[in-house]
Amino acid sequence: MTVTDHDEQGIQSLCLRLGQRVRRKRAARAMTMKQLAAESDISLPYLSRVEKGDGNVSISVLQRLARALNVSMDSLLSDQDEYGVDYALIVELLKRQTPDSLREIRSHLVESLGQGKAHCTGAPHRIALIGLRGAGKSSTGPLLSHALGMPFVELNALVAERAGMALSEFFSIYGQSGFRRLERDCLEQVIAHYPQVIIATGGGIVAEPATYELLLHSFFVCWLHATPEVHFQRVMKQHDARIATPALRDEAMANILASLEARCKLYALAHAQVDTTHLTTEQVAKQMLIQLQRTR
Repeated sequence: MTVTDHDEQGIQSLCLRLGQRVRRKRAARAMTMKQLAAESDISLPYLSRVEKGDGNVSISVLQRLARALNVSMDSLLSDQDEYGVDYALIVELLKRQTPDSLREIRSHLVESLGQGKAHCTGAPHRIALIGLRGAGKSSTGPLLSHALGMPFVELNALVAERAGMALSEFFSIYGQSGFRRLERDCLEQVIAHYPQVIIATGGGIVAEPATYELLLHSFFVCWLHATPEVHFQRVMKQHDARIATPALRDEAMANILASLEARCKLYALAHAQVDTTHLTTEQVAKQMLIQLQRTR
């Protein structure tokens, strides 16, 4: 893959922002450039180039700068300074919390900011089905649509329509990042155009924090899941050419296991979940309707 002018501009912009952060954090600690160079074991001319945003910085150099400044590496790479000092202090406070405490804090924040009210009182106006491929999203969605009198939208189909090409072709041209940006745009389009809707999302949407937060904020989200073996069996029934050989099938099963492990905690943030392992599509839809009744 060749590096485009756009990529070069992005790298240059990142280096400039990194240099600005190093300079700001050094100044905040009343350190001279000479002192930082000595404490990070980096030559003074090279540090000068880093602060000017001139040239790439290796992970080793980044680690030494972070250690000398007594900050995390991610704080040098992220744009958290743009959110002010409160943001940095909140992040440090959250880092000291247990997973259970973080879950409780998030719940309180959602309620205090008014983001959870639509899901706690009355029937949800927008419903999102999440989960891995083979969970039953595409088959359950139309049944819910019929039962509730709400339109059903497949988010990936909308992305393909907007792109004007098959998703496989889009991925080969624009990559994962391009797909995720268009996926976010399409989700915003659904929210803007449908006061009531049921959507089925792609399985990886939960791995994009900003998009997933928007989904949780705007929809009653239900995680449909099954055992890895059942997921695989359902995908096999779709006669996908990508798993036509034994080697590809082994790879697909390994991918299902890895995806479930990586996304399980993210999927679990959904407002409800249904285990579809031993259920027919009709039974899944019935379970979903029961879950929705509980929100009234």
